[in-house]
Parts: sequence; C-alpha cells; structure tokens
Amino acid sequence: MSIDSTWLRCPNCFSDLSPVGDRVFGCDHGHRFDRSKYGFLTLLPPKAPRTVGDDRDMLAARAALLGSGAYAPIADEVVRSIASCVARSDGERLRVADLGCGTGYYAERVAAATGDVDLLLADRSPDAVRAALRALPESTGVVLDIWRPLPLRDAGADVILDIFAPRNPGEFARVLRTHGTLVVVVPRATHLAELRAAGMLLDIPPEKSVTVSEQLAVAGIERRTARSVEYTLSADRATRALLAGMGPSAHHATSPADDHAEAVEVTVSVDVLTFGHAGSAG
Repeated sequence: MSIDSTWLRCPNCFSDLSPVGDRVFGCDHGHRFDRSKYGFLTLLPPKAPRTVGDDRDMLAARAALLGSGAYAPIADEVVRSIASCVARSDGERLRVADLGCGTGYYAERVAAATGDVDLLLADRSPDAVRAALRALPESTGVVLDIWRPLPLRDAGADVILDIFAPRNPGEFARVLRTHGTLVVVVPRATHLAELRAAGMLLDIPPEKSVTVSEQLAVAGIERRTARSVEYTLSADRATRALLAGMGPSAHHATSPADDHAEAVEVTVSVDVLTFGHAGSAG
C-alpha cells in the first residue's frame, strides 16, 4: 500500500503534504503524520470531535449486504453517471475521491469499469478505510472529518463520490476540478419503506434530493442529472437484519424483534444525482 501525496494537504495549516520519511508525511511548517500499519493516514484537524464513524459491526453488515449484489443496480447507475468524465480523460488516469467510502464497494465498481484510475478512499471511520484498502490496496487511504475543511488539495478530483454519506458543499466545490463530476446518492421516501413501517429503520426526510441540490447550489455546484433507481428486493430475515444493521439505524432506531422467517418484498429506491461547477460544461 502506498500514499499518493498529490491528493493531500495538512489539516492544520493547509500546506501541501509530502513524504519526509519512510512512513511519515509532513508539510513545510513542521506538522507530521505517520502512516498506520494498515496503510492509511489519519488527517484530522485540531480539536476534531471524538467520533469514530461506522463501527465494525455496521461495516460487516454492509459488506455482507453489498457482497450479495443487493445494491448492484445502484452501483451500475453510479458507474454510468461518470461516463462523461471518463470520456474527457482522453486516456489519462481519472482521479476519483470516494468521500465516505465505507467498505469501498462503490469505488471498487468504478475502478473495475473505468480501468486506469487514481483512487482516494476517505472516511471518518478507521475501520472503514482499512476495509476499503483491503479491497483496493493501490489506493490512497485517509481518515478525515468530512464536516471540517478537508485535508485535500484544491481541484484534485475529476470525480467525487458521495454515496449515502454526509456532504460538505463548500469543500466539495474546492476539491472538484472545473469540469469534474460530483455523484451523490440519496434515499427516496420509499426506500426500504416496508422496514421503516415495521420500526426497524429511521425515517428519511422528505424530498431529500431537493434539499441536497439546494445546499450544493449555494456553493456554486449545480445539478446536472437526476436518475431514480427503484426495484424490489426479496429479503429474508437475515437480509432484513443486514439492512437494519448497516446504517445509522443500527445505533438509533428502536428495532422490534423480527420474528417473520419468510422473505418479504422490500423496496429499494434512491436518487443518483450528478453535479458540476456552475457555468462549466457537463
């Protein structure tokens, strides 16, 4: 595993980071960061909140659910959504930043579809970055706080993936190249509605795609396309447990016992949105 420092800036002073030793990266102002034994850097700003992101149980549930192919149609649409960026790359390596990478599932699908790609895998959870690097060991892995100024250089990404993850509009605008594409996946009101009705999942705010688009527009990032992906998934009790355990509901929802052994049809419904800098060609 290696670190491509051309992605990175110091979280303390925002100067460029570069290697200063075998496993140490630093800036001209003397700030130093050690690469972990798992291959990633932790680049958190001073006094960052002591949150850790998704825990191992949540990541294990997500890996099992995604590994089953349950969300493959969503990944297919994510890949299609960056086709214009791939076409513009003209044989050069595409630079893709997966911010909120989780297990690396979507980044792995993008890498498989596009070929030559430089990947940044970033998450607040060290366990998530570690898992993603196991799937994509040639990538650069970073633990960061997506709510704070990102430890990433200006205009460093052709593509930003934000899939079921928080967003930082101003920082996304800074990091995205002029003709780059931001891909955002958000759940629709009907997403996993059958499990929500059973009290197993948290509610989804209405018109989430509209809210997200309005937030990004303030930062000069305008919506290019919006495509809905909706289908039904036959979910047995084990699959329902994975769906409930892989996201925020694992910690916050009051989940009643799921005593139904038979499979039920569950609706998967998301919006796959693409954005770009206002005034730039899509």
